[in-house]
Order: sequence, then structure tokens, then C-alpha cells
Amino acid sequence: MILLQAHNISKSYGVLPILTNIQLEIRSGERIGLVGVNGAGKSTLLKIITGELSYNSGEIMKSKEVEIGYLAQNSGLESSLSIWDEMKKVFASLIEQEKALREMEQKMADPTIMDQSSLYEKLLEEYSRRSVEFKEQGGYQYEALIRNVLHGLRFAQKDYNDPISSLSGGQKTRLALAKLLLQQPAILILDEPTNYLDLETLAWLEQFLQSYPGGLLIVSHDRYFLDALVNVIYEIERTKATKYGGNYSRFLEQKAERFEQELKLFKKQQKEIEKLEDFVQRNMARASTTKRAQSRQKQLERMEKVDRPQGDLKSASFAFGIEKQSGNDVLKLMDVGVGYPEQAPLAQHIQFEVYRGDSIAIVGPNGVGKTTLLKTIMGEIEAKEGTIQKGANVTIAYYDQEQNKLRSNKTVLQEIWDDYPHMLEKEVRGLLGQFLFSGDDVLKLVSDLSGGEKARLSLAKLLLQKANVLILDEPTNHLDIYSKEVLEEALLDYPGTLLFVSHDRYFLNRMATKVVEISASGSEMYLGDYDYYVHKKKELEEIKSLKLKEASQKNALSPEPIKEQKDKESYEREKEKQKQQRQRERKKAQLEESIEKHEQQIKELEEALCLPEIYQDYEKSAEIQGNLDSLKAELDQFIEEWTFLEEE
Repeated sequence: MILLQAHNISKSYGVLPILTNIQLEIRSGERIGLVGVNGAGKSTLLKIITGELSYNSGEIMKSKEVEIGYLAQNSGLESSLSIWDEMKKVFASLIEQEKALREMEQKMADPTIMDQSSLYEKLLEEYSRRSVEFKEQGGYQYEALIRNVLHGLRFAQKDYNDPISSLSGGQKTRLALAKLLLQQPAILILDEPTNYLDLETLAWLEQFLQSYPGGLLIVSHDRYFLDALVNVIYEIERTKATKYGGNYSRFLEQKAERFEQELKLFKKQQKEIEKLEDFVQRNMARASTTKRAQSRQKQLERMEKVDRPQGDLKSASFAFGIEKQSGNDVLKLMDVGVGYPEQAPLAQHIQFEVYRGDSIAIVGPNGVGKTTLLKTIMGEIEAKEGTIQKGANVTIAYYDQEQNKLRSNKTVLQEIWDDYPHMLEKEVRGLLGQFLFSGDDVLKLVSDLSGGEKARLSLAKLLLQKANVLILDEPTNHLDIYSKEVLEEALLDYPGTLLFVSHDRYFLNRMATKVVEISASGSEMYLGDYDYYVHKKKELEEIKSLKLKEASQKNALSPEPIKEQKDKESYEREKEKQKQQRQRERKKAQLEESIEKHEQQIKELEEALCLPEIYQDYEKSAEIQGNLDSLKAELDQFIEEWTFLEEE
């Protein structure tokens, strides 16, 4: 069911176009990711859809019954109520219904009414009807739902009575998200919802949104989040929007495929044009072939030219180097406690070693002291306890997520040049150009820069230090997806040692060779990437749960009943196994049939795209390409499911 359609939406600021002829639709159950470089117009489009911003032309179509819930970037919930009372406001109608039911119960218990049989029966009938309605609308579950959402977004039950006015900005943002999730509008629009969320909360939010009954439209730079959640991607690029089926990784594949196909069509047409022009040039002057040459000339004039496809928008390009190599032993933390002076430690008994070439991610819940640990290693904060040993020839450069090292009263050019006065202006401008500061951009004041621009400037300064150890605190914050990918490539080629804190799970997965989990009482090292860390933690929890269950059963059952129970369980398991095997075979057969059918349809559409009457008709070729992309996405899913069943 289509909930909303944006048709030919255009928006300009003066003569500068921001959005041009945007086509977008949101269907019930659809989870859409909206991507594009910083400044592409993503947030502008969200504000147009929600009615917060006007537009120059086009139309937004939705029925009055379709409610939109919108969480803007860095928006927080403001209220004079407590957390619990504010969340209960979402269910005001249910609370009124509950109040009415309690009043009816009191009436039914009144002896004077009980004596009036007709009145009592009428009241009983009305009470029964209202009770059913109350139950069907979730009247008996709403408090449990509030607790579930608040717990998932890291609000402890002891905090429920805290006034919202006393919360931090990040907590207010999470609370605004909680209220929206409880309201369950038909269309839920979220602009960077993963800001201020730790890893556990992100995993919970993904799971919650995967079963969201309405339509979702999400702007996010969190590629792991997009991969896990969305099934449609709209990319805004050069003021226009293009739709792709599948998650973020599938979008990247399709975009590359589309570029190659468009380039192939362009080159093919260019060859045809070249042949026609050559024929016209050689034959126009000859009387015997003039008519044929004129015919080819008209054919050229009628031909709808295919534009050369444009590659990705300009993105930053840089590489980190080192001046000299460190020794094999880089850092050694022994029973370290971290925290601030005159306060209790945030975390204690932290122990791990860092060796040359390591790429170690520090993870843990918000507030446990991850950033504090990095500052303690840098010597900016004194350790509460324990010792930190630095190895031979170790030089450390630190990336601060707050960019506190930048001086707000300087220009971008001065920020670099004052620290490296031996560099020529041409060299400084060349370096800044690698980080997308060109022309007059280098004369901007640091105080006037956006979060993304400050992040790129900090990275430029980091590059110049040529340190053999990089300590990074949330290095992907404020960067768009494309800049993140460039940073990852640069760090993957870095010949030194990395120690970093990040909530970006895609970044964690690509960069980490080891993961250190910090808790209030200690640390634990996992030898692998983020996915391995998650898998291992789950495995350890399952083993612990199984051992507790086995111990409980051992204490509860005598030897003989245990044997009988094991025999029965073994028979039931075998029976269930055979049933699952039959189901797998049936499913595989269905998938094989679907795969064959899709492959044939794909072949037919690809052949159709090569026909002149198709590739010369942009709308027709775009429609066929859209169908082709959907079929390929479905085919990939079928093959993946078949492979999974085959390997089980």
C-alpha cells in the first residue's frame, strides 16, 4: 500500500538548485535508506515531506489518515514531566478507556444497580464490549511496551521518575526517539537516528525497526545499520534521486553495474554517431550518394543523444605515512583505572598490550570511559591506578572527536601553516585540496566550518604528524559515507599501529584486527573483527546459559528419569530433524524453480536493453533497468537462501 508519493519535487535557494524533479514513494512495510554526500539535500527533502519546508514545484500526495512521525538531527524532547509520565501521554486514549472500565466495575459492584436486572445486563454487555476493544488496542500491554522501549534505549527503571528537563542533550534525543517508536506513526522518518547510541542500543534499534509495521524513511551514515535494516535505497546525487532495490551493499553493486551499462550504451552510440558522421562527410558532396548522406544526416539529427555517465562526486583523497617505525612492543596497560580527579573511577583493572601493526578497537557502553582511556594513554588525564608503558620509538598522534585542538579564530589555511611554517603556501593548499578545501574555502574561519569540514581539517593535521601510532576517537563522526570509505582505505594502507574508539560498526568491522571490551570492572580482548566479537560474546552467553540449565536439571532429576528424558528428547530431536530436512528439500525445489524463472527473465530484459528502440528511449530503458535491478536483487536473495539450505 502506497502511503506517500513525492512527485517532481524541486527546491532551489535563489539560483542554486538543491533538488530537481525528485520522485519518491513510501509503501507500508518498506524500509528506505536515503543516502548522499553531505549537503546533497537529504535533510531538505525530509523537511519538505514533513511539511516543515516549502518547495518550488512538484506535489506531495498522501491521505489525511496517514500520520508522519519525524525525528530531526540533534532534536531532543522538551517537557516538564517525568520520563514515565511523558511516555504515558502516547497512550492517553487507552488510559481514558481504562479509567472508564474501572468506573464501570464500581457501578457493577453497586447493590442498587445489581438489583435492577435490565440495567445491570446492559451495563455488563457494555463492559464486555469495551473490555474487548481495550484488549485489542493493546490496553494490557502498553506499560510493558513503554518499559521495553525505554530499556532498549538505555533508560534504567530507576530513572523513570527523573524530570526530562534534567537530562543531557543525548538523553533527550534518545527519549524523543522512544516516544516516536511508541506512537508508531504510519510513516516514521528518522534523520541520523544512530547518533548518541552505543553498540548494544544500535543492535536493539535495528531489531525493533525490522518488524516496524509502517513505512520507514531513514537518513544515516551508518552503513552497518543500513545493511541490516533497509530494503530500498534512494541516492541523492547532483540534485536528482535514483532508486535502488536492496540494502546499502547491494546499492553499491547496482550503482557500479548501472554505471558500466550506461557507459557501454554511451560508447556504442558514439561509435554509431561516428560512423554516420563519417558517411555524411564522405558522401554529401557526391551526386550519386547525396540523398543517402542527407538521410543519414536526418537520422543523426533525430537521434536522442545519450550523455556520458558521470562517476562519483569528488571525494577526499589522502594517505597516512610514518617518519620512523616503532619497536614491536607499542603499549602495555597494567591494571589501569580511569576517571576524573575527585571522582570515582569509571573503569578499573584494564589490561591489554598493543603490538606494532595492531588495529585495536575499544568498545563498551556509553559512559564507561572509552574516551577517558584514550586521553589517559595520551597523558591528558592521569590514571587513577595502574601503569601504562610506552615502547621504543613510539610516536603518537591523537584525533579528538570534539576537535578541541582546532583554533576557532584562525582560517583553515592558518590552522595548518602556523603549525608547519616550513611548508610553502602551494603545498598547504595542495594538502587541503586533498581534503576538499579548494579556492576560497581555505580562507574560511574554523569557527564557521561544519562538523564534516572540521573533521576533514583535523584529519589533514593528523596526516602531517607522520606518527607511527594513531589514536582515534570516533574518527567517522560528521563524515559522509563516501568520506568514511576514503578514510578506511587510507587507514588500511597505514603502515603503523591503530587504537580507536568508534560506534560505526561497518568501520569497526573493516578496521579492527582485535577488539577490547571495557567494562566498569575490567577489560576483555577478542582476537578478531567486530562480527567475530559479537559472535563470540553470544556464544559465551549461550554456553553459560546452557551450563546453568544443565546444573538445574541435574539437581532436579534423579538418574533414571534423566535417562528416560534423554531418550525421549533424542527421539524428538531426530523426528524434528527429519521434518526440517523435508522442509528444506521442498524449499530448495521452490527456490530452484524461482532461480530458473528469474534467470530467463533477466536474459530477456538484458537482450531488450540492447535494442536501439529501447536504449534510445530513456524512460523505457530506465523502466526496464528498474525491473532488471529488482529481478537481480531477488535472484541474489534466492541464490543466497538456496546456498544456505544446501550448506546446512
